[in-house]
Amino acid sequence: ALGEWLSVQSSRELHKRQIDLEMSELEASPEEEKKELVLLYQAKGLSEKEAQQLADKAFATPESALDTLIVEELGIDKDELGGSAWEAAITSFILFAFGAIIPLFPFFILSGHQAVLLSLASSVVGLFTIGASITLFTGKSIWFSGMRQILFGLTAAAITYGIGALIGVQLAG
Repeated sequence: ALGEWLSVQSSRELHKRQIDLEMSELEASPEEEKKELVLLYQAKGLSEKEAQQLADKAFATPESALDTLIVEELGIDKDELGGSAWEAAITSFILFAFGAIIPLFPFFILSGHQAVLLSLASSVVGLFTIGASITLFTGKSIWFSGMRQILFGLTAAAITYGIGALIGVQLAG
């Protein structure tokens, strides 16, 4: 959760700094910024005349010029700025805590190799379910997303197990 909060917050701070730099550039040399905007519009396929007209309209006020440059030059949605760091952190914490229960649950009712095997099986089912659920947002194939989630999850588990084995941690039982 802390990592997610830090990631989103850092992204927001980066975008804010980029906006502040763009504001400084606009204040220092508005004509240069306007020329950049014309070139950006031309790169998108507009004629020089059309690009100049759009840039002139965008630069009607300093506020509209800055808003246009933020979107066109930086590709930033000023209203979003990376979302809420707290919302991302809380969501991440809840999902990771819930996800961590899946492989641990078998150890509450079993021990030894039986618990390990059931943990592995329940992890595969849990990972596939999570991957398949993601398709509601991505539109990808359930099989593709589910199998990718299993591959990544089991790879992470194997790496973690390998590191544990290297430093001498062993499963009891």
